Amino acid sequence: MRAVARAHPNIALIKYWGKAPAPGNVPAVPSLSITLDTLTTTTTVSESGADVFRLDGRQSDDPRVAACLDNLRRRYDIPPLSVQSDNDFPTAAGLASSASGFAALVTAVDAAFGLRMTPAERSELARQASASAARSVFGGFVTLEAPAWTAEPLLDEAEWPLRVIIAVTDTASKAVPSSDGMRRSAATSPFYPAWVDSAGDDFRSASSAVLARDFAMLADLAEHSCLKMHGLMLSSRPGLLYWNAATLACLHRIRALRADGEAVFFTVDAGPQVKAVCLPESEGAVVDALSGVSGVRQLLVSGLGPGAWVDGS
Repeated sequence: MRAVARAHPNIALIKYWGKAPAPGNVPAVPSLSITLDTLTTTTTVSESGADVFRLDGRQSDDPRVAACLDNLRRRYDIPPLSVQSDNDFPTAAGLASSASGFAALVTAVDAAFGLRMTPAERSELARQASASAARSVFGGFVTLEAPAWTAEPLLDEAEWPLRVIIAVTDTASKAVPSSDGMRRSAATSPFYPAWVDSAGDDFRSASSAVLARDFAMLADLAEHSCLKMHGLMLSSRPGLLYWNAATLACLHRIRALRADGEAVFFTVDAGPQVKAVCLPESEGAVVDALSGVSGVRQLLVSGLGPGAWVDGS
């Protein structure tokens, strides 16, 4: 009655922001992501006298963890659990720690109690806790769309081995959690209806670009989706400003690199960290350029990685 599971965060190239007016934490728009290979959440679950959750060594009362376990217990006979989750990267800082965390949690519970869930079932349950977690169940390029809203692999990580350089500009937890920010945008931004209406075209075009290995097309669509999402955030009331000066400086540096012929584009989630996605031959130039940006505290270099798995499997 014990298992250890590991999962990696994913970075959305076609962004998810907003929830549909439906039960089950359903996204308002489809999304396309890449799962990373070096940043890792390790989650251990074991039978206990009462539910206890520890995150990075500290006890936490995260209501999403309690809700996730409640959803699992509606389907399966699961006793009280001790859950220990550890990230080897900054938590709640715009690096998708909730995605890897809930993908690992559902995978660990499945293994500990021999539930034999399919990947689609694990994806569905992870989504109900964190929509992006549905995608971290799978590796490589992953889609999440209607009507099922369970993630599906689009392209294996080895079939188009892109590189990701993450410029960490602030390790503190963000002031406005993503779920709160999404509700604010949906309720107050005049741009929210256009965001929802245009997302399907972006998603379909980007999926086609991935299958065709068309880097230039994917770069254009990913940056457009990123900037459109942050425009939506900025137009909320009060405005959601997740960037800092170093974030903006990195975006300009990446644009300059591409103008000089390097195959690279940027994306930024709800946080100040910049993700530069590039072809392998441009990795060195991107690392050199971003390491010289004032305010960049650390560079994390990653490839594309697998979905959630259980130790020993």
